Amino acid sequence: MTLRWKSPLHALLLFSALPLFATSNCLSIREASQHVGETKCIVGKVVRVKVGSKGVHFVDFCEDQASCPFTVVVFPHDLKDIGDVRRLTGRVIEIHGPVKLYDGRAEIILNRIGQLTGGSTLIPPLPKNYDVEKQGHYSAGRMRPTKKPAKTYATPSANATYGNEADVEQLPQ
Repeated sequence: MTLRWKSPLHALLLFSALPLFATSNCLSIREASQHVGETKCIVGKVVRVKVGSKGVHFVDFCEDQASCPFTVVVFPHDLKDIGDVRRLTGRVIEIHGPVKLYDGRAEIILNRIGQLTGGSTLIPPLPKNYDVEKQGHYSAGRMRPTKKPAKTYATPSANATYGNEADVEQLPQ
């Protein structure tokens, strides 16, 4: 049996929709704690992105963070490579990486953009003036001391008198 398409557009629509119907091999956030020490794909809807102390970003998948079985951690030095993770709020993301146990919860540390798939692959970069140390405040930049004026050296005057030379004319005879 051969398939005859009414138009190339029909074929294109069908083949572009196939990934939508394919099932993902990612685990839910509830199953993550059973796979600590393994490299897995975890899928979930981001409820919020919280900025903790020293600029560490936490991607939360539950309203109550304390009872949530899984979280994603992004350290400040990785933000420039990953982008503005605050824009993940409300999106369903798939994150790939080693599942670790920290403080009784499963977590994956996000340190490169390639770990994210799904609806999160096009997050924008951080604003250039975003200061992770100030937890969302913007910095005016680094203060630098003013430059010292360049040293200038005076050229000696030809008719100026220095030291004892001034007294030479008035020596007693």
